[in-house]
Amino acid sequence: MLRIMQFDCQNIWERCLASIRRDARVTETAYDMWLKPIVPYSYAEKQFMVQVPSNFFREKLEEDYAPLLVETLRQVTGNWDTTLLYRVEPVMGGGEMVIPTEKQRTVQATAAATAHVEAGNPFTTVAPQDLDPQLDMRYSFDNFFEGVSNRLARAAGEAIADKPGETAFNPLFVWGPSGVGKTHLCHAIGNRVRTLHPEKRVLYVSAHLFTRQYGDATRNNTRNDFLHFYQSIDVLLLDDIQELVGLKKTQETFFEIFNHLHRLGKQLVMTSDKPPVELQGMEERMITRLTWGLTAEMARPDRELREKILRDKINRGGERNVISDEVFDYIVSNVTENVRDLEGILVSLMANAMAYKCEIDLPLARRIVSQTIRMEERQMSVQLIQEKVCKYYNLEVADIQTPSRKREIVLARQVTMYLAKKYTESSYAQIGRVVGKRDHATVLHACKTIKNQLQIDRSFRTSLEQLEGTLRN
Repeated sequence: MLRIMQFDCQNIWERCLASIRRDARVTETAYDMWLKPIVPYSYAEKQFMVQVPSNFFREKLEEDYAPLLVETLRQVTGNWDTTLLYRVEPVMGGGEMVIPTEKQRTVQATAAATAHVEAGNPFTTVAPQDLDPQLDMRYSFDNFFEGVSNRLARAAGEAIADKPGETAFNPLFVWGPSGVGKTHLCHAIGNRVRTLHPEKRVLYVSAHLFTRQYGDATRNNTRNDFLHFYQSIDVLLLDDIQELVGLKKTQETFFEIFNHLHRLGKQLVMTSDKPPVELQGMEERMITRLTWGLTAEMARPDRELREKILRDKINRGGERNVISDEVFDYIVSNVTENVRDLEGILVSLMANAMAYKCEIDLPLARRIVSQTIRMEERQMSVQLIQEKVCKYYNLEVADIQTPSRKREIVLARQVTMYLAKKYTESSYAQIGRVVGKRDHATVLHACKTIKNQLQIDRSFRTSLEQLEGTLRN
């Protein structure tokens, strides 16, 4: 009987993978990294259990692939009550049964059909305790690690969470590239507000979902109900506002909501991948309002912050004794763009070690990192140059971020700006924002100073050539 159950389980899973592989929503890279390593474990009593290599892997599946997996399982089995369970089997040690929480079961059970109700019913006003804020409880300020790249945004977020609507940071506009923690910050703010101010109506919503809800409201002639719902929110956390660009009617509706909430002293927090002035296609009056409060950039994580994040991920996942210091240092030194890459690399290492019954050594780390972030094609970043320069001059990144006029710090700061302009496509203004929030004139002056120094000082020229040689190492 057990053999039949295991055979059926394997057969079902192979059919599921074949179906998913044809799905345009799943890239070949995503399939190889997140779906291929999954091992079917059992299928009984409408519960399909899969084995995954770590808690990180499980969290990634729940966050990005659970609806698709459950939907496909139900189609293949013909059983529309099928649920998905996980069995975490670390590389070292035994297995651990992980039963989904009630919230996770709800996500799995509703699959793709839940897209229109992710943010609650936008046409019904309910009491704060009955409104689903759509917050992820895993994200808090406790695991939102602080670094030079996110210090201002974090400090503002904590102040807002303590006194929503009562600070000068209203609205708070946080911008930065993908994967630096903007969404984490939104959830952390919302979760703390819910803890400290349970009477507040808090809602996290993506701009993509907001747009879809507005479209539904327009088609169903319920725009006024839609407006009333959003105008009843005390703390509105709108993620990826750049997705409203070019959508004139949706922008007009959000403009009404924004004005209403701001006039009543309600808190607004918005995120974007660009600063307000670069949101081409956004109405000028909307851009003006986005800058009424505080605009805070979240840059790519510096080395110290990457170390904190990766160490926490390793400790929480139980892989503390599996990742050597050598491998740890290699990952931190080469995975520099965002937090998601760090998490993905760690999960891939654990999955490969489990699948091939091998140790996580430096050759494996090099292979996984090169496959994941395409190191051979990776462009030099201002952040990476800043770290290399500081290491060369035996300084901390935080040193050149300060206004200090010490000679060695000024030199390192100016060299960073010069090399960033030479090796990246960044503008003077973009370089200045990363290197201590300087303006473009300061960067321009630094570049001229270093060029002049190179022409008259042979030893300095030799030193700089040595430094440039370390940039690709």
